[in-house]
Amino acid sequence: MAISLLSNQAVINARRHMETTSRMFGEASERLASGKRINKSGDDAAGLAISQAMEGKIRSMQQARRNAQEALSLMQVAEGGMNEVSNLLVRLRELSIQAASDTIGDKERTMLELENKQIKEEIDRLANATEYFGTSLLNGQGKEFTFQIGPDNSEANRLEYSTASLDLRASSLGIDGASLSDSSSALDALSQVDEAITKLNTPRAEVGAMQTRFNSIVNNLFIYEENMSAAKSRIVDADIAQETAKAVQASILQRAGAAVIAQANTMPALALKLLD
Repeated sequence: MAISLLSNQAVINARRHMETTSRMFGEASERLASGKRINKSGDDAAGLAISQAMEGKIRSMQQARRNAQEALSLMQVAEGGMNEVSNLLVRLRELSIQAASDTIGDKERTMLELENKQIKEEIDRLANATEYFGTSLLNGQGKEFTFQIGPDNSEANRLEYSTASLDLRASSLGIDGASLSDSSSALDALSQVDEAITKLNTPRAEVGAMQTRFNSIVNNLFIYEENMSAAKSRIVDADIAQETAKAVQASILQRAGAAVIAQANTMPALALKLLD
């Protein structure tokens, strides 16, 4: 290579390589600092687009899971009211059995009738008071609920359930006229209570089935989110071991480049010696 005062090709070449190694070190440092392989579209445009779509899907699944959990809470509220109505009906049946026997007198029947009245009033109160965020659940004045339990806009990602058919008021159960004033009325009341318990069991079983279904939906969304997050991680997350190796390699090359430039800068001095 010719010795020249105006152009030092060795320095130019070394500087070009140092710029490359500096860029490599910067990229490795950025990935190590952020933990991401893709920090801007220039790193991987296609990968960034895919990862953003997956991020939207993941966050949608998280919200869908919360929706399912809230729907499960609604069913649990309804189930709680139904459970207490069932307890009251069982107690009323017990009183009917007691009142059907002539081993008690009129005074005792009066007391049983008082409790009978309170039980029916409490059943009505429970049916009217059981609600979820202002929507009645057990008095026949409910509505059609639509639950978004998936991340997409399709019928398979929605679930509908109507509480309009859930009516546990004493009149709807057929016990509003139940009386324990005499043994004959008590036997009639016993039949009415048995029929009311049967009426209650069907919607209660439906609510229980819905709870099981929502539990399954929540578990499925957890698994779906886990797998989607793993797929996104394989695209976006940086390989720390690989990036650390790149950073160390770039750092060594930078120091080597600096030493080469320092050495190359001595070349013009040789030209001066020739002039001497």
